[in-house]
Amino acid sequence: VQRSYDVSSMHSIVVAAAPCPFEVKRRVMDLFGPVLYEFYGASETGVNTLMKPEEQLTKPGSCGKVVDGVDMKILDDQGNECALGIPGEIWVKTESLITEYYNNPKATADARRGDYFSVGDIAYRDEDGYIFVVDRKRDMIISGGVNICSTEIENVIHAHPKVWDVVVIGVPDEEWGESVHAIVQPRPGDDLEPAEIAGFVREHLADYKKPRSIEIRRELPRDEAGKIRKRELREPFWAGHTKRV
Repeated sequence: VQRSYDVSSMHSIVVAAAPCPFEVKRRVMDLFGPVLYEFYGASETGVNTLMKPEEQLTKPGSCGKVVDGVDMKILDDQGNECALGIPGEIWVKTESLITEYYNNPKATADARRGDYFSVGDIAYRDEDGYIFVVDRKRDMIISGGVNICSTEIENVIHAHPKVWDVVVIGVPDEEWGESVHAIVQPRPGDDLEPAEIAGFVREHLADYKKPRSIEIRRELPRDEAGKIRKRELREPFWAGHTKRV
């Protein structure tokens, strides 16, 4: 049906606000051609990286290179610069940084390191200078002392032909602290069982990254911008727990 439409007037499509699964990018490019741009940034920091259409297939998963006028560091928890390929927290220095969070000096102090600002995203830089955002710091799942990136698992599940959208969160686990839980929204009109997802990820993920529990929901809560309210999905699982990983 899509091929019956004339899409020749579409010259550019811009992706931002949240990581876009590569499978979604591939579908967009199959339909519209090499017109897809992606940038990484935040309200607090402005635009920080840019990924051009001709780079999408050569660097899948990247949000591009740092743009002119932006100084980006990727630091570990001790403030040391991470080696290439090693994830750390993104810290940005640019003229477009906000001055402060309104009436929240603690949040402002937590987000600043000298002239650099962070919104809590975790990423790594490859040998060619491309940036790969792997997760939000608050969304990182710690299971048995191992850091697990929720977005990596979400990207794999997104590739299932019956999946419309997916959220991966950490839920309480008495033995491991947290375990991986996937909440999957099927494509409209498709029936999908947890066992199908479990079998699919078994072929694509290491054992410790596989969801230990999977649920199917026809709708996922979203904010005004269309982003999934991940915290809203996570909170009921942690209600009554005084300690969180």
